[in-house]
Amino acid sequence: MALSTAEVETDESVHSTFASRYVRTTLPRFKMAEHSIPKEAAYQIINDELMLDGNPRLNLASFVTTWMEPECDKLIMSSINKNYVDMDEYPVTTELQNRCVNMIARLFNAPLGDSEAAMGVGTVGSSEAIMLAGLAFKRKWQNKRKAAGLPTDSPNIVTGANVQVCWEKFARYFEVELKEVKLREGYYVMDPAKAVEMVDENTICVAAILGSTLNGEFEDVKTLNDLLAEKNKETGWDTPIHVDAASGGFIAPFLYPELEWDFRLPLVKSINVSGHKYGLVYAGIGWVIWRNKEDLPDELIFHINYLGADQPTFTLNFSKGSSQVIAQYYQLIRLGLEGYRHVMENCMENMRVLKEGLEKTGRIEIVSKDVGVPLVAFSLKDNSSHDEFEIADLLRRYGWIVPAYTMPADAQHVTVLRVVIREDFSRTLAERLVNDIQKVLHDLDMLPSKMKAKMEMAGEDADRTLFGSKKSEMETQREVTTLWKKFVMERKNKSSGVC
Repeated sequence: MALSTAEVETDESVHSTFASRYVRTTLPRFKMAEHSIPKEAAYQIINDELMLDGNPRLNLASFVTTWMEPECDKLIMSSINKNYVDMDEYPVTTELQNRCVNMIARLFNAPLGDSEAAMGVGTVGSSEAIMLAGLAFKRKWQNKRKAAGLPTDSPNIVTGANVQVCWEKFARYFEVELKEVKLREGYYVMDPAKAVEMVDENTICVAAILGSTLNGEFEDVKTLNDLLAEKNKETGWDTPIHVDAASGGFIAPFLYPELEWDFRLPLVKSINVSGHKYGLVYAGIGWVIWRNKEDLPDELIFHINYLGADQPTFTLNFSKGSSQVIAQYYQLIRLGLEGYRHVMENCMENMRVLKEGLEKTGRIEIVSKDVGVPLVAFSLKDNSSHDEFEIADLLRRYGWIVPAYTMPADAQHVTVLRVVIREDFSRTLAERLVNDIQKVLHDLDMLPSKMKAKMEMAGEDADRTLFGSKKSEMETQREVTTLWKKFVMERKNKSSGVC
Protein backbone atom coordinates (compact mmCIF):
# COMPACT_ATOMS: atom_id res chain seq x y z
CA MET A 1 0.00 0.00 0.00
CA ALA A 2 1.35 3.42 -0.91
CA LEU A 3 1.75 5.98 1.85
CA SER A 4 -0.66 8.87 1.40
CA THR A 5 0.30 12.53 1.32
CA ALA A 6 -1.97 15.54 1.18
CA GLU A 7 -1.59 17.77 -1.86
CA VAL A 8 -1.59 21.08 -0.05
CA GLU A 9 -1.45 23.16 -3.24
CA THR A 10 -4.85 21.85 -4.41
CA ASP A 11 -8.24 23.30 -3.55
CA GLU A 12 -9.22 22.22 -0.05
CA SER A 13 -12.79 21.50 -1.19
CA VAL A 14 -14.35 18.92 -3.49
CA HIS A 15 -16.86 20.54 -5.84
CA SER A 16 -19.91 18.75 -7.20
CA THR A 17 -20.75 18.72 -10.91
CA PHE A 18 -23.78 16.64 -11.82
CA ALA A 19 -24.17 16.06 -8.09
CA SER A 20 -25.39 19.67 -7.82
CA ARG A 21 -28.84 18.23 -8.62
CA TYR A 22 -28.72 16.74 -5.11
CA VAL A 23 -26.39 19.00 -3.14
CA ARG A 24 -25.02 22.53 -3.70
CA THR A 25 -22.43 22.71 -0.91
CA THR A 26 -18.79 21.82 -1.37
CA LEU A 27 -17.11 19.07 0.65
CA PRO A 28 -13.85 19.42 2.58
CA ARG A 29 -11.15 17.42 0.83
CA PHE A 30 -9.09 16.18 3.77
CA LYS A 31 -11.52 16.06 6.70
CA MET A 32 -15.02 14.74 7.29
CA ALA A 33 -17.92 17.11 6.65
CA GLU A 34 -20.21 18.15 9.46
CA HIS A 35 -23.37 16.97 7.70
CA SER A 36 -24.50 14.02 5.61
CA ILE A 37 -25.21 14.26 1.90
CA PRO A 38 -27.65 12.26 -0.26
CA LYS A 39 -26.41 8.85 -1.42
CA GLU A 40 -26.91 9.93 -5.04
CA ALA A 41 -24.58 12.88 -4.51
CA ALA A 42 -21.89 10.77 -2.83
CA TYR A 43 -21.98 8.29 -5.70
CA GLN A 44 -21.88 10.96 -8.40
CA ILE A 45 -19.02 12.91 -6.80
CA ILE A 46 -16.84 9.81 -6.52
CA ASN A 47 -17.81 8.52 -9.95
CA ASP A 48 -16.88 11.86 -11.53
CA GLU A 49 -13.42 11.79 -9.91
CA LEU A 50 -12.80 8.18 -10.92
CA MET A 51 -13.31 9.12 -14.56
CA LEU A 52 -9.79 10.54 -14.46
CA ASP A 53 -8.28 7.13 -13.67
CA GLY A 54 -6.71 5.20 -16.50
CA ASN A 55 -8.50 2.38 -18.31
CA PRO A 56 -7.44 -0.86 -16.52
CA ARG A 57 -7.38 -2.84 -19.78
CA LEU A 58 -4.92 -0.36 -21.27
CA ASN A 59 -2.70 -0.49 -18.18
CA LEU A 60 0.06 -2.60 -19.66
CA ALA A 61 2.29 -2.03 -16.63
CA SER A 62 0.29 -4.38 -14.42
CA PHE A 63 0.34 -8.16 -14.16
CA VAL A 64 -2.92 -8.06 -12.19
CA THR A 65 -6.16 -9.44 -13.66
CA THR A 66 -8.57 -6.79 -14.95
CA TRP A 67 -11.38 -8.95 -16.37
CA MET A 68 -13.45 -11.89 -15.15
CA GLU A 69 -16.61 -13.53 -16.40
CA PRO A 70 -19.95 -12.00 -15.29
CA GLU A 71 -20.87 -15.18 -13.42
CA CYS A 72 -17.78 -14.83 -11.27
CA ASP A 73 -18.50 -11.13 -10.73
CA LYS A 74 -21.87 -12.18 -9.30
CA LEU A 75 -20.22 -14.65 -6.91
CA ILE A 76 -17.82 -11.95 -5.77
CA MET A 77 -20.61 -9.49 -5.02
CA SER A 78 -22.70 -12.11 -3.20
CA SER A 79 -19.78 -12.99 -0.90
CA ILE A 80 -18.18 -9.58 -0.46
CA ASN A 81 -19.58 -9.26 3.09
CA LYS A 82 -18.05 -12.53 4.34
CA ASN A 83 -14.98 -12.37 6.58
CA TYR A 84 -12.50 -15.01 5.49
CA VAL A 85 -11.17 -15.47 9.03
CA ASP A 86 -14.55 -16.58 10.47
CA MET A 87 -14.02 -20.24 9.68
CA ASP A 88 -16.72 -21.50 12.01
CA GLU A 89 -19.27 -19.00 10.68
CA TYR A 90 -18.42 -19.65 7.03
CA PRO A 91 -17.30 -23.30 6.88
CA VAL A 92 -18.00 -23.66 3.16
CA THR A 93 -15.69 -20.77 2.32
CA THR A 94 -13.02 -22.41 4.47
CA GLU A 95 -13.56 -25.67 2.60
CA LEU A 96 -13.19 -23.88 -0.76
CA GLN A 97 -9.91 -22.36 0.42
CA ASN A 98 -8.63 -25.80 1.39
CA ARG A 99 -9.63 -27.18 -1.99
CA CYS A 100 -7.71 -24.38 -3.72
CA VAL A 101 -4.61 -25.09 -1.62
CA ASN A 102 -4.70 -28.77 -2.52
CA MET A 103 -5.35 -28.14 -6.21
CA ILE A 104 -2.44 -25.70 -6.43
CA ALA A 105 -0.13 -27.96 -4.40
CA ARG A 106 -0.76 -30.83 -6.81
CA LEU A 107 -0.32 -28.49 -9.77
CA PHE A 108 3.14 -27.79 -8.34
CA ASN A 109 3.84 -31.53 -7.91
CA ALA A 110 3.86 -31.54 -4.11
CA PRO A 111 4.74 -35.05 -2.81
CA LEU A 112 1.26 -35.88 -1.49
CA GLY A 113 -0.56 -39.15 -1.18
CA ASP A 114 -4.05 -39.57 -2.62
CA SER A 115 -5.75 -38.72 0.69
CA GLU A 116 -3.02 -36.47 2.13
CA ALA A 117 -3.84 -32.80 2.70
CA ALA A 118 -1.50 -30.12 1.41
CA MET A 119 0.05 -27.48 3.66
CA GLY A 120 -0.67 -23.95 2.49
CA VAL A 121 -2.73 -20.82 2.99
CA GLY A 122 -4.47 -18.10 1.03
CA THR A 123 -3.04 -14.60 1.44
CA VAL A 124 -3.78 -11.04 0.33
CA GLY A 125 -1.16 -11.46 -2.40
CA SER A 126 2.35 -12.75 -3.04
CA SER A 127 3.86 -10.09 -0.78
CA GLU A 128 2.16 -11.57 2.29
CA ALA A 129 2.89 -15.08 1.00
CA ILE A 130 6.62 -14.27 0.77
CA MET A 131 6.60 -12.79 4.27
CA LEU A 132 5.10 -16.02 5.64
CA ALA A 133 7.50 -18.26 3.72
CA GLY A 134 10.47 -16.15 4.81
CA LEU A 135 9.40 -16.32 8.46
CA ALA A 136 9.15 -20.10 8.23
CA PHE A 137 12.70 -20.32 6.81
CA LYS A 138 14.05 -17.94 9.44
CA ARG A 139 12.46 -19.84 12.33
CA LYS A 140 13.65 -23.24 11.06
CA TRP A 141 17.19 -21.86 10.66
CA GLN A 142 17.08 -20.32 14.16
CA ASN A 143 15.83 -23.55 15.75
CA LYS A 144 18.59 -25.60 14.14
CA ARG A 145 21.28 -23.08 15.13
CA LYS A 146 20.03 -22.90 18.71
CA ALA A 147 20.05 -26.70 19.01
CA ALA A 148 23.69 -26.69 17.87
CA GLY A 149 24.62 -23.87 20.25
CA LEU A 150 25.39 -21.46 17.39
CA PRO A 151 24.53 -17.73 17.11
CA THR A 152 21.28 -16.74 15.37
CA ASP A 153 21.76 -13.00 14.93
CA SER A 154 22.92 -12.83 11.29
CA PRO A 155 20.42 -14.57 8.97
CA ASN A 156 20.57 -13.81 5.24
CA ILE A 157 18.73 -14.63 2.02
CA VAL A 158 20.45 -14.91 -1.36
CA THR A 159 18.49 -13.50 -4.32
CA GLY A 160 19.04 -11.84 -7.65
CA ALA A 161 19.02 -8.04 -7.88
CA ASN A 162 15.88 -8.43 -10.00
CA VAL A 163 13.64 -9.45 -7.09
CA GLN A 164 10.40 -7.61 -6.42
CA VAL A 165 10.38 -4.99 -3.67
CA CYS A 166 8.47 -7.30 -1.28
CA TRP A 167 11.72 -9.23 -0.71
CA GLU A 168 13.43 -6.01 0.35
CA LYS A 169 10.51 -5.31 2.67
CA PHE A 170 10.78 -8.76 4.25
CA ALA A 171 14.52 -8.31 4.79
CA ARG A 172 14.10 -4.90 6.40
CA TYR A 173 10.99 -5.65 8.45
CA PHE A 174 12.26 -8.97 9.84
CA GLU A 175 15.97 -8.11 10.08
CA VAL A 176 17.38 -10.46 7.48
CA GLU A 177 20.31 -9.47 5.27
CA LEU A 178 19.48 -9.55 1.56
CA LYS A 179 22.50 -10.71 -0.46
CA GLU A 180 21.82 -9.84 -4.10
CA VAL A 181 23.49 -11.34 -7.14
CA LYS A 182 24.14 -8.38 -9.44
CA LEU A 183 22.89 -8.41 -13.02
CA ARG A 184 24.83 -7.66 -16.18
CA GLU A 185 23.87 -6.39 -19.61
CA GLY A 186 22.19 -9.15 -21.58
CA TYR A 187 21.63 -11.33 -18.48
CA TYR A 188 18.86 -9.93 -16.33
CA VAL A 189 18.15 -12.79 -13.91
CA MET A 190 20.04 -14.42 -11.05
CA ASP A 191 23.08 -16.46 -12.07
CA PRO A 192 22.71 -19.80 -10.19
CA ALA A 193 26.47 -20.35 -9.90
CA LYS A 194 27.06 -16.89 -8.40
CA ALA A 195 24.09 -17.33 -6.07
CA VAL A 196 25.48 -20.58 -4.66
CA GLU A 197 28.88 -18.95 -4.18
CA MET A 198 27.21 -16.36 -1.90
CA VAL A 199 25.53 -18.98 0.29
CA ASP A 200 27.03 -19.38 3.76
CA GLU A 201 26.06 -21.01 7.07
CA ASN A 202 23.72 -18.09 7.84
CA THR A 203 21.71 -18.37 4.62
CA ILE A 204 18.13 -19.28 5.50
CA CYS A 205 17.17 -19.86 1.84
CA VAL A 206 17.94 -18.98 -1.76
CA ALA A 207 15.01 -17.25 -3.50
CA ALA A 208 14.54 -18.02 -7.19
CA ILE A 209 12.13 -16.07 -9.39
CA LEU A 210 9.84 -17.84 -11.84
CA GLY A 211 8.98 -14.84 -13.97
CA SER A 212 11.13 -11.79 -13.37
CA THR A 213 9.21 -8.53 -13.05
CA LEU A 214 11.81 -6.85 -15.25
CA ASN A 215 11.63 -9.03 -18.36
CA GLY A 216 9.42 -12.04 -17.55
CA GLU A 217 12.29 -14.52 -17.71
CA PHE A 218 12.25 -17.74 -15.66
CA GLU A 219 15.32 -18.30 -13.51
CA ASP A 220 17.05 -21.68 -13.79
CA VAL A 221 15.75 -23.36 -10.64
CA LYS A 222 16.93 -26.83 -11.74
CA THR A 223 20.56 -25.74 -12.06
CA LEU A 224 20.29 -23.83 -8.78
CA ASN A 225 18.95 -26.96 -7.04
CA ASP A 226 21.77 -29.16 -8.40
CA LEU A 227 24.57 -26.71 -7.55
CA LEU A 228 23.14 -26.04 -4.09
CA ALA A 229 22.78 -29.78 -3.41
CA GLU A 230 26.49 -30.20 -4.16
CA LYS A 231 27.42 -27.37 -1.79
CA ASN A 232 25.15 -28.73 0.95
CA LYS A 233 26.84 -32.10 0.61
CA GLU A 234 30.32 -30.56 0.84
CA THR A 235 29.54 -28.31 3.81
CA GLY A 236 26.99 -30.32 5.74
CA TRP A 237 24.45 -27.48 5.44
CA ASP A 238 20.86 -27.98 4.28
CA THR A 239 20.19 -24.61 2.63
CA PRO A 240 16.73 -24.74 0.97
CA ILE A 241 15.12 -22.96 -1.99
CA HIS A 242 11.99 -20.84 -2.12
CA VAL A 243 10.45 -20.21 -5.55
CA ASP A 244 8.75 -16.86 -6.02
CA ALA A 245 6.32 -17.93 -8.73
CA ALA A 246 4.07 -14.89 -8.34
CA SER A 247 3.82 -14.41 -12.09
CA GLY A 248 4.92 -17.74 -13.53
CA GLY A 249 3.26 -20.25 -11.21
CA PHE A 250 0.06 -20.36 -13.24
CA ILE A 251 1.96 -20.30 -16.56
CA ALA A 252 4.74 -22.90 -16.41
CA PRO A 253 2.51 -25.92 -15.56
CA PHE A 254 0.39 -25.30 -18.66
CA LEU A 255 2.92 -24.07 -21.22
CA TYR A 256 6.09 -25.81 -20.03
CA PRO A 257 5.00 -28.98 -18.15
CA GLU A 258 8.45 -30.60 -18.56
CA LEU A 259 10.27 -27.65 -16.98
CA GLU A 260 11.53 -28.64 -13.52
CA TRP A 261 11.17 -25.72 -11.14
CA ASP A 262 8.68 -26.89 -8.50
CA PHE A 263 8.46 -29.58 -5.79
CA ARG A 264 9.96 -32.11 -8.18
CA LEU A 265 13.25 -30.55 -7.07
CA PRO A 266 14.09 -31.79 -3.54
CA LEU A 267 15.49 -28.48 -2.21
CA VAL A 268 12.35 -26.50 -3.11
CA LYS A 269 10.55 -26.26 0.22
CA SER A 270 7.93 -23.58 -0.48
CA ILE A 271 6.36 -21.75 -3.43
CA ASN A 272 4.24 -18.62 -3.62
CA VAL A 273 1.94 -17.69 -6.49
CA SER A 274 -0.38 -14.74 -7.16
CA GLY A 275 -3.93 -15.82 -7.85
CA HIS A 276 -4.61 -12.25 -8.93
CA LYS A 277 -2.06 -12.40 -11.74
CA TYR A 278 -2.18 -15.36 -14.11
CA GLY A 279 -4.41 -17.18 -11.64
CA LEU A 280 -6.98 -14.93 -13.36
CA VAL A 281 -8.60 -13.40 -10.26
CA TYR A 282 -9.06 -9.72 -9.42
CA ALA A 283 -6.51 -8.14 -7.07
CA GLY A 284 -6.42 -9.44 -3.52
CA ILE A 285 -5.45 -13.13 -3.53
CA GLY A 286 -2.15 -15.01 -3.28
CA TRP A 287 -1.09 -18.47 -2.16
CA VAL A 288 1.88 -20.00 -0.39
CA ILE A 289 2.38 -23.76 -0.45
CA TRP A 290 4.87 -25.76 1.62
CA ARG A 291 6.39 -29.04 0.48
CA ASN A 292 5.60 -30.87 3.73
CA LYS A 293 4.08 -30.07 7.11
CA GLU A 294 7.59 -30.24 8.59
CA ASP A 295 8.62 -27.19 6.53
CA LEU A 296 6.25 -24.92 8.46
CA PRO A 297 7.29 -24.69 12.15
CA ASP A 298 4.40 -25.36 14.52
CA GLU A 299 5.20 -22.34 16.71
CA LEU A 300 4.26 -19.99 13.85
CA ILE A 301 0.70 -21.33 13.75
CA PHE A 302 -1.74 -19.68 16.16
CA HIS A 303 -4.90 -21.30 17.48
CA ILE A 304 -7.91 -19.18 18.36
CA ASN A 305 -11.33 -20.17 19.72
CA TYR A 306 -13.14 -16.88 20.26
CA LEU A 307 -14.92 -17.14 16.90
CA GLY A 308 -16.74 -20.32 17.91
CA ALA A 309 -14.27 -23.19 17.43
CA ASP A 310 -10.55 -23.97 17.49
CA GLN A 311 -9.08 -22.41 14.37
CA PRO A 312 -5.41 -22.59 13.27
CA THR A 313 -4.19 -19.43 11.54
CA PHE A 314 -0.92 -18.32 9.98
CA THR A 315 -1.33 -14.91 8.38
CA LEU A 316 0.07 -11.43 8.91
CA ASN A 317 -3.36 -9.79 8.97
CA PHE A 318 -6.56 -11.07 10.56
CA SER A 319 -9.74 -10.05 8.75
CA LYS A 320 -9.88 -10.51 5.00
CA GLY A 321 -12.62 -10.67 2.38
CA SER A 322 -13.76 -14.09 1.18
CA SER A 323 -14.74 -13.07 -2.33
CA GLN A 324 -11.29 -13.53 -3.94
CA VAL A 325 -10.95 -17.03 -2.48
CA ILE A 326 -14.32 -17.94 -3.96
CA ALA A 327 -13.33 -16.34 -7.27
CA GLN A 328 -10.14 -18.44 -7.34
CA TYR A 329 -12.11 -21.62 -6.78
CA TYR A 330 -14.47 -20.58 -9.58
CA GLN A 331 -11.59 -20.21 -12.03
CA LEU A 332 -10.00 -23.52 -11.03
CA ILE A 333 -13.17 -25.55 -11.58
CA ARG A 334 -14.49 -23.43 -14.48
CA LEU A 335 -11.34 -23.63 -16.60
CA GLY A 336 -9.62 -26.79 -15.44
CA LEU A 337 -6.23 -27.74 -16.89
CA GLU A 338 -7.51 -27.41 -20.45
CA GLY A 339 -9.00 -23.94 -19.96
CA TYR A 340 -5.92 -22.50 -18.26
CA ARG A 341 -3.73 -23.94 -21.01
CA HIS A 342 -5.88 -22.29 -23.69
CA VAL A 343 -5.75 -18.91 -21.94
CA MET A 344 -1.97 -19.04 -21.53
CA GLU A 345 -1.43 -20.19 -25.13
CA ASN A 346 -3.56 -17.30 -26.36
CA CYS A 347 -1.54 -14.84 -24.26
CA MET A 348 1.68 -16.19 -25.77
CA GLU A 349 0.30 -15.91 -29.32
CA ASN A 350 -0.62 -12.26 -28.72
CA MET A 351 2.83 -11.69 -27.22
CA ARG A 352 4.43 -12.99 -30.42
CA VAL A 353 2.22 -10.70 -32.54
CA LEU A 354 3.38 -7.70 -30.53
CA LYS A 355 7.01 -8.78 -30.54
CA GLU A 356 7.09 -9.35 -34.29
CA GLY A 357 5.36 -6.02 -34.93
CA LEU A 358 7.93 -4.16 -32.82
CA GLU A 359 10.85 -5.94 -34.48
CA LYS A 360 9.56 -4.90 -37.93
CA THR A 361 10.06 -1.25 -37.02
CA GLY A 362 13.80 -1.91 -37.19
CA ARG A 363 14.39 0.43 -34.27
CA ILE A 364 13.59 -1.75 -31.30
CA GLU A 365 15.61 -4.42 -29.50
CA ILE A 366 13.66 -7.11 -27.62
CA VAL A 367 14.97 -7.73 -24.09
CA SER A 368 12.46 -10.38 -22.96
CA LYS A 369 12.73 -14.10 -23.73
CA ASP A 370 10.41 -16.42 -25.62
CA VAL A 371 10.15 -18.76 -22.61
CA GLY A 372 8.69 -17.02 -19.60
CA VAL A 373 5.80 -14.76 -18.66
CA PRO A 374 3.85 -13.50 -21.73
CA LEU A 375 5.25 -10.00 -21.90
CA VAL A 376 7.42 -7.96 -24.23
CA ALA A 377 10.27 -5.94 -22.73
CA PHE A 378 12.13 -3.80 -25.24
CA SER A 379 14.58 -0.94 -25.67
CA LEU A 380 15.48 1.48 -28.43
CA LYS A 381 18.49 0.43 -30.48
CA ASP A 382 19.51 4.07 -30.57
CA ASN A 383 18.42 6.32 -27.70
CA SER A 384 20.99 9.06 -28.18
CA SER A 385 18.39 11.61 -29.33
CA HIS A 386 15.24 10.32 -27.66
CA ASP A 387 14.82 7.67 -24.99
CA GLU A 388 12.35 5.13 -23.64
CA PHE A 389 10.93 7.53 -21.06
CA GLU A 390 9.75 9.81 -23.86
CA ILE A 391 8.01 6.90 -25.58
CA ALA A 392 6.20 6.00 -22.35
CA ASP A 393 5.18 9.61 -21.89
CA LEU A 394 3.84 10.09 -25.42
CA LEU A 395 1.99 6.75 -25.45
CA ARG A 396 -0.28 8.14 -22.73
CA ARG A 397 -1.79 10.42 -25.38
CA TYR A 398 -3.30 7.28 -26.89
CA GLY A 399 -4.46 5.93 -23.52
CA TRP A 400 -1.65 3.35 -23.11
CA ILE A 401 0.13 2.98 -19.78
CA VAL A 402 3.51 1.42 -20.63
CA PRO A 403 6.21 1.67 -17.93
CA ALA A 404 9.78 2.71 -18.66
CA TYR A 405 12.45 1.88 -16.07
CA THR A 406 16.16 1.26 -15.60
CA MET A 407 17.54 -2.17 -14.75
CA PRO A 408 19.03 -2.85 -11.27
CA ALA A 409 22.76 -2.98 -10.53
CA ASP A 410 25.00 -3.73 -12.41
CA ALA A 411 22.88 -3.11 -15.50
CA GLN A 412 21.36 0.22 -14.45
CA HIS A 413 22.52 1.88 -17.67
CA VAL A 414 19.94 -0.21 -19.60
CA THR A 415 16.47 1.35 -19.95
CA VAL A 416 13.48 -0.83 -20.80
CA LEU A 417 9.81 -0.52 -21.72
CA ARG A 418 7.52 -3.42 -20.77
CA VAL A 419 4.13 -4.56 -22.05
CA VAL A 420 2.39 -7.28 -20.03
CA ILE A 421 0.05 -9.51 -22.04
CA ARG A 422 -2.97 -10.43 -19.94
CA GLU A 423 -6.03 -12.46 -20.92
CA ASP A 424 -7.95 -9.33 -21.93
CA PHE A 425 -5.15 -8.03 -24.20
CA SER A 426 -6.35 -9.10 -27.64
CA ARG A 427 -4.53 -9.46 -30.95
CA THR A 428 -6.36 -6.34 -32.16
CA LEU A 429 -4.98 -4.36 -29.21
CA ALA A 430 -1.49 -5.71 -29.91
CA GLU A 431 -1.66 -4.53 -33.52
CA ARG A 432 -3.07 -1.16 -32.42
CA LEU A 433 -0.28 -0.70 -29.89
CA VAL A 434 2.36 -1.35 -32.56
CA ASN A 435 0.75 1.30 -34.77
CA ASP A 436 0.67 3.80 -31.92
CA ILE A 437 4.32 3.14 -31.05
CA GLN A 438 5.22 3.78 -34.70
CA LYS A 439 3.33 7.09 -34.51
CA VAL A 440 5.20 8.03 -31.36
CA LEU A 441 8.56 7.21 -32.96
CA HIS A 442 7.63 9.36 -35.96
CA ASP A 443 6.57 12.22 -33.68
CA LEU A 444 9.85 12.01 -31.79
CA ASP A 445 11.79 12.15 -35.05
CA MET A 446 10.12 15.50 -35.76
CA LEU A 447 11.07 16.95 -32.37
CA PRO A 448 14.42 18.29 -31.13
CA SER A 449 16.51 15.94 -29.03
CA LYS A 450 17.10 16.26 -25.31
CA MET A 451 20.64 17.45 -25.87
CA LYS A 452 19.70 21.08 -25.24
CA ALA A 453 17.88 20.16 -22.05
CA LYS A 454 20.90 18.20 -20.86
CA MET A 455 23.15 21.17 -21.55
CA GLU A 456 20.81 23.46 -19.58
CA MET A 457 20.97 21.05 -16.66
CA ALA A 458 24.76 20.77 -16.69
CA GLY A 459 25.30 23.97 -14.72
CA GLU A 460 22.57 23.14 -12.23
CA ASP A 461 23.97 19.66 -11.61
CA ALA A 462 27.42 21.08 -11.01
CA ASP A 463 26.00 23.44 -8.38
CA ARG A 464 24.13 20.59 -6.69
CA THR A 465 27.26 18.44 -6.56
CA LEU A 466 29.17 21.27 -4.87
CA PHE A 467 26.55 21.36 -2.11
CA GLY A 468 26.48 17.59 -1.73
CA SER A 469 23.04 16.94 -3.22
CA LYS A 470 23.66 14.52 -6.05
CA LYS A 471 20.66 13.28 -8.03
CA SER A 472 19.91 9.67 -8.78
CA GLU A 473 19.88 8.50 -12.40
CA MET A 474 16.08 8.25 -12.34
CA GLU A 475 15.72 11.82 -11.01
CA THR A 476 18.05 13.07 -13.71
CA GLN A 477 16.07 11.28 -16.42
CA ARG A 478 12.82 12.78 -15.19
CA GLU A 479 14.19 16.30 -14.96
CA VAL A 480 15.67 16.05 -18.44
CA THR A 481 12.28 14.92 -19.73
CA THR A 482 10.55 17.85 -17.99
CA LEU A 483 12.96 20.39 -19.44
CA TRP A 484 12.70 18.79 -22.87
CA LYS A 485 8.90 19.07 -22.77
CA LYS A 486 9.18 22.71 -21.78
CA PHE A 487 11.60 23.35 -24.64
CA VAL A 488 9.34 21.59 -27.17
CA MET A 489 6.23 23.46 -26.03
CA GLU A 490 8.00 26.81 -26.23
CA ARG A 491 9.14 25.95 -29.76
CA LYS A 492 5.59 24.99 -30.78
CA ASN A 493 4.09 28.15 -29.25
CA LYS A 494 6.56 30.39 -31.07
CA SER A 495 5.85 28.73 -34.38
CA SER A 496 2.08 29.00 -33.93
CA GLY A 497 2.09 32.60 -32.72
CA VAL A 498 0.75 31.76 -29.29
CA CYS A 499 1.93 34.25 -26.66
